[in-house]
Amino acid sequence: MPGIRNSKPPLTAGNLYSRKPGLHSDRGAQGVPGLHLRVSPQGGRYWVFRYMLAGKRRDIGIGSLAEVGLDEAREIARQYRRQKREGIDPLEEKQALKKRVEAVERWTFERAARDVHETLAPSWKNVKHAAQWINTLASYAFPLIGSKPVGTIGVAEVLSVLRPIWQEKPETARRVRQRVDSVMRWAEAHGHAEKNPVPAAVELLPKQRAATEHHAAMPVGDVPGFYADLAAAEPVAGNLALRFAILTAARSGEVRGATWSEIDAEAKVWTVPAARMKVDREHRVPLSDEALAVIELAKALAGTDFVFPSPQSRGRRELS
Repeated sequence: MPGIRNSKPPLTAGNLYSRKPGLHSDRGAQGVPGLHLRVSPQGGRYWVFRYMLAGKRRDIGIGSLAEVGLDEAREIARQYRRQKREGIDPLEEKQALKKRVEAVERWTFERAARDVHETLAPSWKNVKHAAQWINTLASYAFPLIGSKPVGTIGVAEVLSVLRPIWQEKPETARRVRQRVDSVMRWAEAHGHAEKNPVPAAVELLPKQRAATEHHAAMPVGDVPGFYADLAAAEPVAGNLALRFAILTAARSGEVRGATWSEIDAEAKVWTVPAARMKVDREHRVPLSDEALAVIELAKALAGTDFVFPSPQSRGRRELS
C-alpha cells in the first residue's frame, strides 16, 4: 500500500486532482492534523481522518472528493478532533449516529401505526372495531404519509391528511385525527419523534360545520300497526328479533347477540353483560308479557346459545 506522502505544497483546492496514488496528509498553516486525501491506483479520491486511540490507529471515512470539498473536509476533521479531546471516540460516535438515523428511517408512520394498532388490540371489544381503526388510517393517512419516517411528520403532513376531509367528512376526519394523534403520541413517548404535531395542526383547521344526519325514523303513531303486521307474520328469527328490539328499546347488536343465559323468564328480566354493552356496564331490561311471549316463540328456534340465531349458519352465529 502506498505510504503517506509529504504534501508540499500543502493541499489546496487547485492541486487535489493532481495528486498521485497514495495517502496525502493535510499539512501547512491551513491544514488539519489527521486529515488525509487518499488517492487509489484507479484514480478515486477520498477523504480520511486518521487518529490514535488507546494505542490503536483508527480511520474514519469522510466521503469522496467529488462530494466533499476541502473546506468541508477540514471542518468535519476539526469536529472529530474536538470530540477526541472531550473523550469521545469519533468513530464510535459516527457509528452510533448512523444507527440512530437508520432506526428513525425504519420507523415509518405506517409501521408505527401498525405497532400501535397491535398494542391497543386487547382493549377493543370486537374484531370489527379493531379493523376499522387501522383501515381508517390505511384509507386516509397511509397514501400520504405512510412511508415517511414518523420523526419527520410535522404540522404540514398532518394537515395534508386532514384538510381534504375536514369539512366534507367531519366524523371520519375526527376519527382520523384521533388515530393519527395516538400514533404520534406513541412515537413521541418511544423516542421516534421529538413532538406530536397533531394539536398544532388542528389549531390551523377551521371549525367544522355542525351537520348531523339521522336515519329515517318511523312516526311513532305508525309503530302499533307495524308491530301488529310483524306479529301476524311468520315467527322467524329476524321477525322475532325486531319485535323484541321494539319491545325492549335495545340496540340491534344487543338483541342479535342475546343468549338464553341472559334471559330470566321467571324474574321477567333480561340482563345484558357489561362485555356486550357500549358503556361497559351490565344492563338489566325488564320484560313485558309481550316480550316474554316473543321469547317463548323463539324457543322453537332453540338448539344454540343464541335466542335469535342466524338460519344461514344453522344457529351457530347470531343474526347479521
